[in-house]
Amino acid sequence: MSAAATPSGPDLAAGIPLSDLPEGESIRGHVGRKAVLLAHTPTGFHAVGAKCPHYGAPLDEGLIVGDTLRCPWHHACFELRGGEALAAPALDDLPCWRTEVVDDRVFVREALDDRPPRRPARSPSSVVIVGGGAAGEAAAETLRREGYTGPVTILSEDPAPPCDRPNLSKDYLAGKAKAEWIPLRGDDFYARHDITLRLDTAVTAIEPEASRVRLADGGTLDYGALLLATGAEPIRLAIPGAASPRVHYLRSLADSERIIAAVEAGARRAVVVGASFIGLEVAASLRQRGLEVRVVAPEARPLARVMGDVLGDFVRILHESKGVTFHLGRTVSSITDQAVELDDGTRLDTDLVVVGIGVRPRTALAEAAGLDVEDGILVDAALETRVPGIHAAGDAARWPDPVSGERVRIEHWVVAQRQGQRAARHMLGVEDARPAVPFFWSEHYGIGISYVGHAPGWERIETDGDPAARDFTARFIAGDRTLAVATIFRDRESLEAEAEMETRAATRPG
Repeated sequence: MSAAATPSGPDLAAGIPLSDLPEGESIRGHVGRKAVLLAHTPTGFHAVGAKCPHYGAPLDEGLIVGDTLRCPWHHACFELRGGEALAAPALDDLPCWRTEVVDDRVFVREALDDRPPRRPARSPSSVVIVGGGAAGEAAAETLRREGYTGPVTILSEDPAPPCDRPNLSKDYLAGKAKAEWIPLRGDDFYARHDITLRLDTAVTAIEPEASRVRLADGGTLDYGALLLATGAEPIRLAIPGAASPRVHYLRSLADSERIIAAVEAGARRAVVVGASFIGLEVAASLRQRGLEVRVVAPEARPLARVMGDVLGDFVRILHESKGVTFHLGRTVSSITDQAVELDDGTRLDTDLVVVGIGVRPRTALAEAAGLDVEDGILVDAALETRVPGIHAAGDAARWPDPVSGERVRIEHWVVAQRQGQRAARHMLGVEDARPAVPFFWSEHYGIGISYVGHAPGWERIETDGDPAARDFTARFIAGDRTLAVATIFRDRESLEAEAEMETRAATRPG
C-alpha cells in the first residue's frame, strides 16, 4: 500500500494533547495506515475503528452517549470500551486499540485482538429459529456472540441465505449494488460459527407441550428455546388479472431478481401499485434503470399518513422531477396482457406491474399452537410469548413500545434485527436494558429520510428547514411528547432524538 493511502487526521500513535479532546467528543486519525477513532467518555479514552462495519459510515460524524457510539447513517450502536456491536444494523464489532495517558497527552498504542469469552447465565438444550430474515439471522449470531455453545438451527422457507433485504428495493434493484453484496454473510460463516442453516425448509406445526416443531418433509426437531421470526407476507391484489406473470411483489431476493429479469428481457414501462415506502423505492430504482414509471395509489399524498403533508409533497415532487407520473386518488380495477385499468377508466399501457400495498404478519403457526395473536404474535418487553421458552421477533411480533406506551407491530428491518438480538439475549438470561426505540430509513435518488420513534397519529407536526434544500426536520408531537422525528441530511439531530427517546422511555413509569 502506498503512503498516499494513509488515512487522514493526526497520527494518534504520536499522541495528541488532552486539551484537544474534551469529554463527549471524538477525533478521527490513524495508527499506521489504520483509520482510528479516539473518543473521550466519562470512563476515559477509547480507540476503535473509524468506519461502521455495516455500510462504512464515518463514525466521527456519529454521537457519543455515555460509553456508546452511534453510527450517523443507520444508527448502529457500539460499546466504546471494547468495540462491541450492541445494536443492529451493524453485527460486527469494531477493532480496538489500547490507549495511554502520559502527562498532558493521550496516545493510542497496540491493537487489542483478544476479547474474553462470554458465559451465558442460562443455556437452553438447543435453540430453533423459524425464519431466515432479519430477526432470525441476528438472533443466531447473537447467541454465539453471547457464548452459547448449544445447537442453533435456522429453518427458512427461502431457498436463498439471509440477505440484506433493504437493498432489494434500493441499489440492488437499481443495478448499482453487486450480487455478492446481498448475502448478509459468506457461504462459510454459518459453518464456522456452528449454525445449522436449513434453507427451503417449511415448518408446518409447533408442539409447545413437546417442545418440538414439525417440518413439511415429515421430520421433527426438538428445541430448548424457540424463536418465531416468521416475518410478513405481501398483501395480494384481488382483481381480475392479478395472477398475471407480469405482476410482481417484492419481499425476497428471488422477487427482486424476477423484476430485474423482466427489465433485462425488455420491459420499458412499469406501473407501481401503491405509494408505500417499498413502492416508491421500486419506482426510483426502475427510473434509474430507464423505465417509464407510473405510480397508482388511493391517497392524495404519498406517505402522508406516516410522514405528514410536507414530507409527502416533497417525496412526490422529487419523484416527479425524476420522471415518475402519479395517479393519486385512484385504484386499479383490472390488469390485462398489455395494460392496467384504473377505477376511473384510465388505461395505463405497461410491460411490468409491481405491487406494494402493505404486508400481513405471518401468524398461522403461532395461532395454531395456541399462542396469543392479535395483529401479530403478542410478546412482552423481552419478546417472550405467554408460553415460556417461545419468543417472537420481527414483523410478526406485536410488542410493548416503551416510547409510546402502546402495543405495536412495526415492519422495519433494524427493528427486526434488534428484536432478534434482544430475544436471543433473553434466552440466555441476559436482560437488554437499552429501550427499543424504532428506527428506519428510506432512500430515493440518493436522498435518505431517517425516522426514529413511532407516531401512528399526532396532534401537530413541527418542522424546521426545507426538504427541497436537503436540510429538514419534522417532529411528530402529541401533547408535550415527541413521538417521532424524521430528518433529511441531519444525521446528528436524528441520533440525538433517538437518545432523547431512550432516556424518556427508560424513566417512563411502569
